[in-house]
Amino acid sequence: MNLFSSIGVRTKIPALLVLAGILFSCVNDLDTIQQVTFDPDAPDETTTDLRVHYTDSGYARIQIYASLAETYSKPERITKLKDYVKIDFYSDEGRIISTLTALYGEVNTETGMMFVRDSVILRNLDDKQYIETEELFYNQKDSTVFTEKYVIIKKEGEGIIGKGSGIKTSPFSKFRKGDILDPEGKGLI
Repeated sequence: MNLFSSIGVRTKIPALLVLAGILFSCVNDLDTIQQVTFDPDAPDETTTDLRVHYTDSGYARIQIYASLAETYSKPERITKLKDYVKIDFYSDEGRIISTLTALYGEVNTETGMMFVRDSVILRNLDDKQYIETEELFYNQKDSTVFTEKYVIIKKEGEGIIGKGSGIKTSPFSKFRKGDILDPEGKGLI
């Protein structure tokens, strides 16, 4: 055997061992991968700059905007709206009559309930009124908004016209003192 052929065999055997090691070490175990990458608390869907239109009989009823939306399917189908939420409410004629803004919201598509909190303002554009509170619920089934938290009703140019604990009203109508569940003060509205 000459010197050159023995060198070739010596270099081929380690190269084959390295190649075999690489091929057999690259086995993906799907259960292991799922255990490492699966987070049961992670959303099923994530959307930035969300815009959703809800219609009834072909007419726009509400439009929802959100900076970030995370949808979860279990235990209920809930979409969490984060970083900024704006909801426009439309009249039967198709114009925006009220606007609701907040920093956080949740939509439960199974129950038809919507919840917003943190710097909540509901504006009635026709009557130039607005409600300030820390949380507000919207029931899509009967088109009511309500809360048991402290509320203030203001009218542009007039200031505070009603305040108290809780309110139940409609985003499609004028806000009245009678809508406040436990009014505070006298001579308001």
